Amino acid sequence: MRRSVISGNSLTATSSSSSEADGEGVVYMMNYVLFCALVAFALAQSIKVFTTWYREHRWDLKQLIGSGGMPSSHSATVTALAVAVGLQDGIGGSTFATALILATIVMYDATGVRLQAGRQAEVLNQIVYGLPAEHPLAESSPLRELLGHTPPQVIAGGLLGIMTSTIIYLISHSGNNT
Repeated sequence: MRRSVISGNSLTATSSSSSEADGEGVVYMMNYVLFCALVAFALAQSIKVFTTWYREHRWDLKQLIGSGGMPSSHSATVTALAVAVGLQDGIGGSTFATALILATIVMYDATGVRLQAGRQAEVLNQIVYGLPAEHPLAESSPLRELLGHTPPQVIAGGLLGIMTSTIIYLISHSGNNT
């Protein structure tokens, strides 16, 4: 039987089986907020593989570690972090305020500065490709173009982060009547 409980800052999962000699079971502890953020990040990166396949009809496992794409893993991570802090500590404290401001800055940056930098890289790469072969920059490596996110990608990442933290919170409290 497996039971999960949030206690303080930790997500505690206990499991017991008849094969254990002492009968007390095994206890796993992890920081609940960190766990939510990591799960949201992993889910977002995994979903990118499938959205790339749907859009381009090819499997691209590089999406597991790449930036850009649908959904935004940065947005999913910081939103999951903020929601987990809010669910654990309440929304009235400075920890939630800090997490919320961090999430807002990261999401704004993804659709602003990073998106524009990616678009500039695309234009610069086109210019370099058009240079004559004897030009010193003609053989330079292309710049990374997929840096930022469109607003729908950021919104999708944010919704994924909210759902991830909420589901983990509900699951961890399902066996707890306090």
